[in-house]
Amino acid sequence: MTEHSATPKKEKSRFGLILHLHPRKVRASTLRFSLTFGLGGMAALLMVMQVVTGLLLKFHYEPSPENAYNSILNLQESLLFGKMLRNIHHWSAIAFVWIAFLHMLRTAFTGAYRPPRDVTWITGMALLLLVVLSNFTGYLLPWDQLSYWAVTVATSLLSYIPLAGEPIRKVLLGGAEVGQPTLTNFFNLHTGVIPLSIIALMAWHFWRIRRAGGVIVAEKDRESPMVDTRPHLVNREFVVALVLFAAILLISSLFDAPLRERANPAFSPNPAKAPWYFMGLQELLIHFHPVFAVFVLPASVLAAAVWMPYVKSSDANYGIWFLSDNGISSAKTAAAAGALFTVIFIMSSELLPDPEALLPAVPPLLTTGLIPFIIVTSTMWLFIKYMRRRFSLNRSELIQSVLVLMVVSYAVLTVTGIFFRGEGMNLAWPWNI
Repeated sequence: MTEHSATPKKEKSRFGLILHLHPRKVRASTLRFSLTFGLGGMAALLMVMQVVTGLLLKFHYEPSPENAYNSILNLQESLLFGKMLRNIHHWSAIAFVWIAFLHMLRTAFTGAYRPPRDVTWITGMALLLLVVLSNFTGYLLPWDQLSYWAVTVATSLLSYIPLAGEPIRKVLLGGAEVGQPTLTNFFNLHTGVIPLSIIALMAWHFWRIRRAGGVIVAEKDRESPMVDTRPHLVNREFVVALVLFAAILLISSLFDAPLRERANPAFSPNPAKAPWYFMGLQELLIHFHPVFAVFVLPASVLAAAVWMPYVKSSDANYGIWFLSDNGISSAKTAAAAGALFTVIFIMSSELLPDPEALLPAVPPLLTTGLIPFIIVTSTMWLFIKYMRRRFSLNRSELIQSVLVLMVVSYAVLTVTGIFFRGEGMNLAWPWNI
């Protein structure tokens, strides 16, 4: 009797952390890889990789304009496996953004954003924003031409936010332009404030998921048999972690983290581009008034994402990617339309006369702001209305189609900004840039 009662205690102490993150038993239906693709676990692992490699890099980094660049060079050239360490930190940071974003999309597509998971959805959005901010603050630390001018361009976007934009920009930069105070601020945010915020929010996020009953599953799978978390779930997570870690190591072995020449505030590259995750906003800035490109459009999207869990719907799409063939067809149509409409919008903006030049007496806020905004939103509304009637969509499928439309549109804007903008941010073929 004593022997049998001691075994569970020993088992509990050995796997206490695992059993804290997971219940002792899970539904067999939740083990299906295609349900979540392991994205949440991969995001957590990437956070661990970021913390570990970041702490090691911190021992050799000097956050000053005079020494930052040299410390990176010394790290790469003199420290054993220093270049590999920086490569792992760089590529895992980019993977972190992608995995966190895909995890949010998976949550949206499987209906895991509705009450009682609405708070989990909102904290997930906050985590995604923090991950992007973590990447952004770390972008400046090498203090080369690429990072210096990318941060200069990206922070200049803040000044277009009405009322609060310029004060926020000055606080973030520690002055009027990028310099020593900026590097100090970014270093402290990147190595202290943001990681601690992510860890704290992740803990709450995981707790909310446990409280809501774990991974969301379809109604038909809710009575599937229960199986032990270990080994059924833990072993699968371990395999996914190994594959992800191997992929990061392989990429880090083949491709070095970028490092251009030392930052020169007196010489701006042409074109000067923001970091890749902000290139969609920079591309919008070419076509819209800055207030709409930097504030109105992003704020509208963010508000819609927060409001999404509270849209009344009787559709039982919990744990199901697509409820019907019509939903799949609608998503494909939305993807094609998003790509086509965005390309047409970009080309029309480039080829048509400048509205400010045609109507100099009309405020630019109207000619390049409100009027294009109304045209774009009206076109989108009419297309959504057509989609709903054409495919007989319920609200869940309609939300999925809108998400696909917006994601593809932003992807086209981002690709255009990265690969098709040459000198003066003019359109050009990638091989001519």
